[in-house]
Formats: sequence, structure tokens, C-alpha cells
Amino acid sequence: MKLSVVIVNNNLCNMLRQTLNSLVDATKHIDYEIFIVDNASTDGSAEMVMSEFPQCHIIANTKYDSYSKLCNEAISLTNGAYILLVNPDIISCKKTLERAIEFMDMHTDTGALGVRMITPQGRFLPESNRGLTAQWIAFFKFTGLAKYFPKSRLFDRHRKDWVEEFQTSEVDVVNGAYMLLRKSVLNQTGLFDERFFMFGHDIDLSYRIRLAGYKNYYFPKTYVINFNLSRIAKFNWEYIKHFYGAMFIFAAKYLFKMPDVKIMEAMPQVSSVA
Repeated sequence: MKLSVVIVNNNLCNMLRQTLNSLVDATKHIDYEIFIVDNASTDGSAEMVMSEFPQCHIIANTKYDSYSKLCNEAISLTNGAYILLVNPDIISCKKTLERAIEFMDMHTDTGALGVRMITPQGRFLPESNRGLTAQWIAFFKFTGLAKYFPKSRLFDRHRKDWVEEFQTSEVDVVNGAYMLLRKSVLNQTGLFDERFFMFGHDIDLSYRIRLAGYKNYYFPKTYVINFNLSRIAKFNWEYIKHFYGAMFIFAAKYLFKMPDVKIMEAMPQVSSVA
């Protein structure tokens, strides 16, 4: 099987329906499977999937659990050569997956890939190629970890050689909202660290992929529409506990002894990819 799609959903029934419709349309020419992990929704999400998308595999949790744990549960059941992790509020374009998979087929040292994300109004989301929010950038600068993320534009944002919106380039971090992973690489790196409850899991996995000697890429030759409905309200206790707690977990793992990143042989120029 070529592709396994994993979606973790919590109370986004109507948006999930649109996401699934777009994925079904985008996978017409791909051998695929879809796993939806419903995280204790109370809006009928699980029932909607079973009724309207019987071809999908549904895992219905009755107790709210961590995103990384639920992703790992689904990934362990997948059969695809590639794993797409996608939020339930993202609309895929018709050719998005075909083009992304084609890139990874051509560049076998790619462990993870992200694409250009835009808002429903068409505004470019800079986390598409940066992979990090402003708070994480501040954290990396404050702790000194920024030097291990040289491709994430943590310092001078006006440098000419940084990743631009339409430039296919290697990046440090692939944003977990839409993250295409090579299954064989996950077999080497391991899955998500389940200590990251809902934040930081994608940063940690992206870094471990680089440690294993593989590359993460931003691929803007296609795009997805990100509605950003999955975000929990900022400044409540749940957000503060898990968001800043993820930073402490990351610092405890890497701050005092950062492992060396393996460097693989140079890959062919990516500018030739249409």
C-alpha cells in the first residue's frame, strides 16, 4: 500500500466531513487507507464517519487522551509506505498528495515533508516552512538551542538565503498539521514521544529524523487550506500546561547534551521538480 492517512479528531464533525471528502478526492489514483481516531467527541463525529465513510477505519476513544499517543496507536495499524498526519480542519487539493508523494519517491533521503498552507482567505501561513510558532522560537533563542535549528529562520528573518513561500527547501521542522512521513524512517526513529500531550511532538520527531541522517523538506509546489479550528483557546490552564510543558520536556531531552546530527550525501537539486 502506498499511503496511510491518520487523523485525530475532537468535536469537529462538520469540518472532518469536508476534510475526508477532500482526501477521498485527492487519493483517487493512490492506493490508500484512512484511520480516524476520535478523541472522545460528543458531536457525533464517530457516527458520522461510520455512516458516511464506511471505507475508513474508525477508532473511537471514550476518554480524552494525548494527541501523540493516539497518533501512535493508529500508525501502529497502518500498512502504507507513507504516513500522512493531517488535522481534521484541513482541505487537501486534488493533486496535493500525488505531488508530495512524487517528491518523496524521487528524493529517498527525505524523512518528512510539509506543504504550503494557506488560510481560507488565501493568506500564507509562515509555520508552513518555519515549522515553529513565535513562542517556540523565543524558547530556542533563550535556551541556546537555536543553533541546532539553523534552517528555521530563528534570527535574521531578512536574509536572502532563507526559505521563501514558493521555494522548495530543506527545513528543520515539519509542522504536524500536515506532515507526510516515510514509514521506513519511522521504523528507525520510533514514533512520537508520548510525553508531548498536544504540543511539541512534531518538533521532537522532526529533530529525531534529522538525527537519524534524513532530511525534512518544505514542498510548496502544492498547498492545503488550514482552517485552524483544532487549536484550543490560548491562556487557559490546559493550553499553558501542555504548551509550556512541552518546552520543558524538550529541554530535558536535549538541552544539556545535544546529539550530533548525521549528514547524508548531497541529494540532487530539487529545483527541477515541477
